[in-house]
Amino acid sequence: MRVVRVIRFGGPEVLVPGEAQDPVAGPGQVVVDVSVAGMSFVETQIRRGTDKWHERPPLPYVPGGLVAGRVSSIGPQVDPTWLGQRVVASTGETGGFAERAVSAVGELFRVPDGLGLPDATALYSDGSTAQGLAENAKIVSGDWVLVEAAAGGVGSLLVQLARAAGARVIGAARGSWKLDVVRELGANIVVDYSEPDWTKQVLAATGGAGLDVAFDGVGGQIGRAAFEVMAPGGRFSVHGASSGEATFIDPAEASHRGVEVKGIEQLFDFGPNVLRWAEQMMSLAAAGLVRPLIGQTFPLERAADAHTAVENRAAVGKTLLLI
Repeated sequence: MRVVRVIRFGGPEVLVPGEAQDPVAGPGQVVVDVSVAGMSFVETQIRRGTDKWHERPPLPYVPGGLVAGRVSSIGPQVDPTWLGQRVVASTGETGGFAERAVSAVGELFRVPDGLGLPDATALYSDGSTAQGLAENAKIVSGDWVLVEAAAGGVGSLLVQLARAAGARVIGAARGSWKLDVVRELGANIVVDYSEPDWTKQVLAATGGAGLDVAFDGVGGQIGRAAFEVMAPGGRFSVHGASSGEATFIDPAEASHRGVEVKGIEQLFDFGPNVLRWAEQMMSLAAAGLVRPLIGQTFPLERAADAHTAVENRAAVGKTLLLI
């Protein structure tokens, strides 16, 4: 079967197409004929060897932790009704950039009829994360909500979830093209955080009151600046570090400001709720309340181009490989 391997840690050029033997399902496992492979910004950092939150995979490795397709074979101790089912499947942290991938049966999610596999992939991964973040932040109608990286996979869904909750949404991104996308998603106001006065624009939009909720997916100076315009009683939620550094707020400072901070460690507790949140997001999508933003797709052999687009901030929404 065709695969793409990371042959050494480094830039996108280390992603090299090749061949591998077909996998065989062991006890409690299935083999999925892969139609869609998902990817994330974090996986580009793992490939570079710069990620701080995951162990480096042994080289060479096949990247990709999430796939969608049909179950083509099952191992011992697996219900035979899984055969032929359309599923989204976790492969762990590696193995997804391939024509076939192995997944534990407990990591399978049946894709509802009428939902395409690309949409299901985006809603399962980014969608469950967005739903969990929104639930933890306790958005209420009338809140002023800032979403950083609002044209990204998670950010685009957070904009829509906040709007559905009745919030007033400020979508922050970099560049006019992405701001146009965020506006189309329903953000009330858009700001470009590459502009030096972007936080002044946020404060002006809120009438000087500040933010009730901020979703920080960037970190670094952007995340810190967003915290500075939080209103007393606000909720500051960290979920990403695309700048290279997750925002850390000293608990004493947060207490003094009257701001509740949910650090990036909140993501570590998301696992048990992923299935529930994914089901909720797919129901919202079926009702027309949210839609996944799939900005670009690439064939398997162009995995390096996909990583380049994500790393260079030249992508919007979810980036997928179609196999």
